[in-house]
Amino acid sequence: VCLSVYVYLTLGGFILAIITMGPYSLLLFFSAVLLLLLIRCLHPMHIHYWTLGLQMCWQTCWHLYIQYQLYWLQETPDFRLLLATSAIMLMTQRVSSLSLDLQEGTVTSPFQNSSRGLSVLIPFLSYSLNFPALLGGPLCSFNTFVESVRQMSVTSPLASYLGRLTSKMLQVVVLVWIKYPLKELLKSITFTVNSPCVCQNIIWIWVLSLLLKMNYYAHWSECVNNAAGMGFYGYSRSGKSSWDGFSDGSPWVTEASSHPSVFVRQWNRTTVAWLRRMVFKRSNRSPLFMTFGFSILGFIIWAITVQGDYKIHHFLHPKLTSKWRKWLYVCLNWAFTQLTISCVVVCVELQSLESVKLLWSSYIAVFPLLSVLMIIIL
Repeated sequence: VCLSVYVYLTLGGFILAIITMGPYSLLLFFSAVLLLLLIRCLHPMHIHYWTLGLQMCWQTCWHLYIQYQLYWLQETPDFRLLLATSAIMLMTQRVSSLSLDLQEGTVTSPFQNSSRGLSVLIPFLSYSLNFPALLGGPLCSFNTFVESVRQMSVTSPLASYLGRLTSKMLQVVVLVWIKYPLKELLKSITFTVNSPCVCQNIIWIWVLSLLLKMNYYAHWSECVNNAAGMGFYGYSRSGKSSWDGFSDGSPWVTEASSHPSVFVRQWNRTTVAWLRRMVFKRSNRSPLFMTFGFSILGFIIWAITVQGDYKIHHFLHPKLTSKWRKWLYVCLNWAFTQLTISCVVVCVELQSLESVKLLWSSYIAVFPLLSVLMIIIL
């Protein structure tokens, strides 16, 4: 029964990739087939470095090709190619997570018993190409995925996750609705270079970053996993079933964060956990900067901001002796977090030199520089 569920999830992924990405779906299929070949041919102790290295090279080549189209040929890349490269980035997380599981022994290699056929590779293919994952579903471990499929094949708990699914869909609707007043607010505020009104440009960039973040939050797809019957996370103390197994965090909790370091941990939680496992825990020197540098060069700002936040917190925490001081510290730090994160989001999401020029023409660029100053002084 489990095998039919794996086939159903994989076929859904194949069809979705072909419909949405057209010929560029071959980029994903290549990564999936490469993973299966490495599992078949390499010893588990050697598979991780080969998988991560080859997948990162494959992903980087296509990112460089997009930059070549944009800045050298002055052409707009095909939207299907952009979708495929985005899916490849998520694929990199899944295949590298699986390869590290195989190396560490938490997942057993399917070919330890030489008499087993190629059908044992179907769960691995399904893990890399299942359609909820292609839709941007949060990263989960291979063992979690297998357990979720087993749960799907044993029971049909539609009633148990219907409430969770409804609440998630309503959340997406609310987030999409919030985008419209943000767009109108953005239109009503004029961004003027070297404007005498300091707050006007800062508010404009902050609203722009909120709009970009809402686009991201609205595409979190736990509801897709739940709709497919995936994400079962056991039972609560009251006996109710929990469907938070595939969760990337709550946008409301993330936006309420009053520390840049807390915001970073909450933002795209499964990717943060993946980076921590792939790089942070395996780096002996400067693990924080190595982690953000591995992710993307622009995320060095994240690392500086987080390091600065640690320094400020350790310096000011002993001085927060009264309740009003603590509340004032939380409010000011929330504003600082929002404005600093705005700089990072605008740089990373717009991915152009114009976005950097936009920030430097506004006083909002002072906030990331304050983090650098805190690292130097404290």
